[in-house]
Amino acid sequence: MIPAGTAFSLLILALAALAAGLVARRVRLWKSGSEARLVSAVGRTISAVSADKLIAGLKALPRRYLVDVHHVVGRDPYAARMHALAAGGLLGGSLLALAGLIPVLGMSRLFWAVVALAFAAALAGGFMVGRRRLPEKPARLSGGRFQRLPLYLAAYTGGGLLVALAGVLPPLAPQALLASFGWLGLALAAGGGIGLVLQIDRGPMRHAFAGAAHLVLHPRPGRFEGERATALAALDLDAPRLGAATPADFPVNRLIGFDACIQCGRCETACPAFAAGQPLNPKRLIQDLAAAIEPNATNAAYAGSPYPNARPVAGVGGPALPLVGAGAMIHPDTLWSCTTCRACVEECPMMIEHVDAIVDLRRYQTLELGALPLKAAPPLMELRYADETAGRPLAARTDFAAGLTLPLISARPAEKGPAEVLLWLGEGAYELRYGRTLRALVTLLLKAGVDFAVLGPEERDCGDLARRLGDEATFQRLARANIATLARYSFTRILTADPHALHALRNEYRAFGGEYEVVHHTAFLDELAASGRLTLGALGQARVTYHDPCYLGRYNGEIDAPRRLLDRLGLERLEMERSGKRSMCCGGGGGAPVSDIEGERRIPDIRMGQATATGAAIVAVACPQCSAMLEGVTGERPEVADIAELVLMAVEAAKLPAAQVLA
Repeated sequence: MIPAGTAFSLLILALAALAAGLVARRVRLWKSGSEARLVSAVGRTISAVSADKLIAGLKALPRRYLVDVHHVVGRDPYAARMHALAAGGLLGGSLLALAGLIPVLGMSRLFWAVVALAFAAALAGGFMVGRRRLPEKPARLSGGRFQRLPLYLAAYTGGGLLVALAGVLPPLAPQALLASFGWLGLALAAGGGIGLVLQIDRGPMRHAFAGAAHLVLHPRPGRFEGERATALAALDLDAPRLGAATPADFPVNRLIGFDACIQCGRCETACPAFAAGQPLNPKRLIQDLAAAIEPNATNAAYAGSPYPNARPVAGVGGPALPLVGAGAMIHPDTLWSCTTCRACVEECPMMIEHVDAIVDLRRYQTLELGALPLKAAPPLMELRYADETAGRPLAARTDFAAGLTLPLISARPAEKGPAEVLLWLGEGAYELRYGRTLRALVTLLLKAGVDFAVLGPEERDCGDLARRLGDEATFQRLARANIATLARYSFTRILTADPHALHALRNEYRAFGGEYEVVHHTAFLDELAASGRLTLGALGQARVTYHDPCYLGRYNGEIDAPRRLLDRLGLERLEMERSGKRSMCCGGGGGAPVSDIEGERRIPDIRMGQATATGAAIVAVACPQCSAMLEGVTGERPEVADIAELVLMAVEAAKLPAAQVLA
């Protein structure tokens, strides 16, 4: 074996030992967290991470890394190729070079040729890293230590390539040439390798080992099996502390998840609050949470985009110190800016759960400190005492249906005649705008001969607002009360036009024993149209664009049925820049309208701008909050119409001359 090759293999061993020491230090910091926990798709805590679950995670790591993660990374083809070359070449070349200590391999020119190919691939990947960042990096990427990463990669992989080439050159080559290739390469590799390893503790290379650990111990393993896994974990209300106040309150595997962040900024560009200039940047938030694990922590090393219009904070922390407050890492306004839309989670290549962390922090603020935004306190108080966010009589929920037949399931005992469909009206039923949607839906159900009924005064709020604002106690009380009410009646399915209610009833009530088949009104109307129970006329050549509600598309994966239904109406359907599971939030979720954190723009204005850019005359919506937020946009804009209203127009159009359709 060539002398430089032997030295290079020993260098890799030394670098591995140094890396192991730095990894061990970080692991000790992770252990300051609470016991690692896994969460099921419906929000139940499965258990602590046992040995068999750890082994299962290790076995699943290759697939999770090469398939699940790269499926998300692949949305940016350049980044996918860059990562495959840089990471694959670096790891493959290093492991191969280490194997060069075996004499039969170390003396083989073919072996060193393979090593050279691996390091050539890594060098190409490093060049792509540098090309993306130099001379000017995109705004979403972090600077600082990340800007030095391409140089360290080039030095280490280029040095490894030179060492390998020295082993490939024929024996008759001048020994001086072999030596110069080898020892120059070794010097470069040593400098670059030390630079890379030292970035394991606080730099971008921390992502390499933390990312792997995060995938092994991911708190929502069901996501790798195709589950939507979007239900919040139920909080133990008898726990000594409710929610998360310090880094130590987070489970170990959540702390690992914070360290897995590579600061790619995809969450930043997807976040509606960030786009609106509110003081939230999900990337910065995760970095603050990761930094706070350190004793005597500071956020001064962060070199990415800041929180827009950032509120002043001390920027200090530690494992047992508060995370939120003017004297801590994170200002409360950052937490309350979140719409819980999960766009950040959808875009994250490491599958980090930003929203879970935010809600855990909110729970402590709400339940332990009572530190809510001023405008958010009254609706929560009404929920606690009146089961409705504005304190209105529950019996008034059906007032929208004046003049329509609206059967009450309470008048139809289960033993005499169960209803096929229970129509869950939702909180929006009190509002005039959503009332129009419900009138259209009820009219369609009557025309189709659907056997349906409502709970009437027995329907309480589903608790979505309380849960998103951190009031887990009120949510659980409402959930259990609604489950007890539903248990008294017989029905086949629950139908709702409110995606927030759909998500709570379909997913989050299951942790408390409520198992229901819940269908959104767009999917149900699509069924009725497909079966011929509704006859649809064409609505002419109007152009329509569909806005995907976050709690229907991202949370529940329903993106096709609304589009199928619109296509049945004979409309020209256009897609917005962001649609489907990557749709942009309207700004109405997560309690954001009542938290009312000031920014530079309004989220619905941004979303309506995207709708206007399509040239559509109509924005089709499928959520009461989306209707309210988008109809609140002033100035020239497309008309906003719920899909149920459009379907009713189509049913009525089937009886009209073509000239009168959409006239």
